[in-house]
Amino acid sequence: QVQLVESGGGSVQPGGSLRLSCAASGTIFGRVSMAWYRQAPGQQRELVASIGSGGITNYADFVKGRFTISRDNTKNTVYLQMNSLKPEDTAVYYCKAIFPMATYWGQGTQVTVSS
Repeated sequence: QVQLVESGGGSVQPGGSLRLSCAASGTIFGRVSMAWYRQAPGQQRELVASIGSGGITNYADFVKGRFTISRDNTKNTVYLQMNSLKPEDTAVYYCKAIFPMATYWGQGTQVTVSS
């Protein structure tokens, strides 16, 4: 059983920063691709960024240059550093573990960007 626990969400003013963490248990973390998604009220869940087991990263256009995804395999943790936050970044952010035959989701963490 794979468990993912996100943390680090909160409220911040526009232009501020937050760092999200996703701790994984029950898996060989280093061999798994990981991703961050987000879902705003009334909208579909969308990919924010992903990182492969070898460290290759991919970003949605709307976060390029502002967000950075990284992983620490010694801590079974993936991070999302979010800088220059905008009100439109407000959403619940979810961590996802991608296996060849299955995917697992965390419970989500709320990020609110407001003045």
